[in-house]
Amino acid sequence: MSAFEVTGGRQLKGDIHPQGAKNEALQILAAVLLTAEPVTISNIPDILDVNLLLELLEDIGVKITRTDRHSCILQADDINQDYLASEAFRKKGGKLRGSVMLAGPMLARFKKAYIPKPGGDKIGRRRLDTHIIGFEKLGAKFEYDEEAGCFKLSASQLTGTYMLLDEPSVTGTANIVMAAVLAEGITTIYNAACEPYLQQLCHMLNRMGARITGIGSNLLQIEGVTTLKGTTHRMLPDMIEIGSFIGLAAMTQSEITIKNAGVAHLGVIPDKFAQLGIQFSITGDDIHIPAQDSYEIQTFMDGGILTIYDHPWPGFTPDLLSIVLVVATQAIGSVLIHQKMFESRLFFTDKLIDMGAQIILCDPHRATVIGLGRKHNLRGISMSSPDIRAGQALLIAALSAEGKSIIQNIEQIDRGYQYIDQRLNNIGAAIRRID
Repeated sequence: MSAFEVTGGRQLKGDIHPQGAKNEALQILAAVLLTAEPVTISNIPDILDVNLLLELLEDIGVKITRTDRHSCILQADDINQDYLASEAFRKKGGKLRGSVMLAGPMLARFKKAYIPKPGGDKIGRRRLDTHIIGFEKLGAKFEYDEEAGCFKLSASQLTGTYMLLDEPSVTGTANIVMAAVLAEGITTIYNAACEPYLQQLCHMLNRMGARITGIGSNLLQIEGVTTLKGTTHRMLPDMIEIGSFIGLAAMTQSEITIKNAGVAHLGVIPDKFAQLGIQFSITGDDIHIPAQDSYEIQTFMDGGILTIYDHPWPGFTPDLLSIVLVVATQAIGSVLIHQKMFESRLFFTDKLIDMGAQIILCDPHRATVIGLGRKHNLRGISMSSPDIRAGQALLIAALSAEGKSIIQNIEQIDRGYQYIDQRLNNIGAAIRRID
């Protein structure tokens, strides 16, 4: 296992380019299974989770030609369906929660699919009910093989129908959309997720010949077609990484320009960081964050303590609450962080408390942060990354702290952030990767 040795207290300065969107990549790469024709995808993030999905696609017969580290031509014209029922697939697919995204396109095109027991972050219960119920409403049957630890899905023919999702799950909506594009008849999905990444998937499918309307809303209508063709697609910049860089600049009193940030697709993310008192300006598609001596958390109009919580799009993404919490530790003022969707995502706060932060963990879902206003700097400690987003938050804390920090289990960070140590070192950080 590897670790980061981080020397904190340095001001950073320079331009940084966000990677392609991780969450979009897992959906888009799975969608290539819907056609036998070549699909060209660019701005693919070079991270562990995405590379593992590419390996899985190759294992089941997808031909992959890498034109560079961030671009691929994929062709699914000779798929080994039996591999999906193998122990090798269950073992490898079980390491990656994104492997669940293969089920929708496999079920649509080949009428059978397997879902291994999903891995990924240990951030609380992440159920698959929305996926399975959606497939059932389209006409699929499923059974759980307890011994093998996977779901088996099959259908003689998928048929369009109306469904009201019990939750606006992003991966659930994406999986059902990919199954429905080749179903017979019209599928209507109400309470659908409408995140930019899902919009990207729908636009790509329409270029492939699908007929999806209502894109960007929570009411999607899909008229099934018999076949899809190839296309080209470019990933959006990763909004989570962009938010991380805004928070990093504020915490380390650094001047950073985030280039080609896809500002039109960031929703309320800039507004939430502005509520923490962080100054920035937007020029074209670039975000410039100046070096700030201090930043003060806003209050509500009645003087009440600010609350920042996650909510389905166009609300604030849960993936950035860990970053917001860390950034608030050095702000002036207090904020209540309410993580509604996952019950274990705030447990990393004990490490921040050990670094000197003033945080009250109210319960598994809520934490109150009392900003130190830089009167007391965080101090470097040894710690371990519990998940992708908390790992990045701890890295930001370490970069702002006095002294050296050791962050273990950085494979979690590598799952979501490409070459993060190299890219931050290029603008002045001191991060060393050690065994």
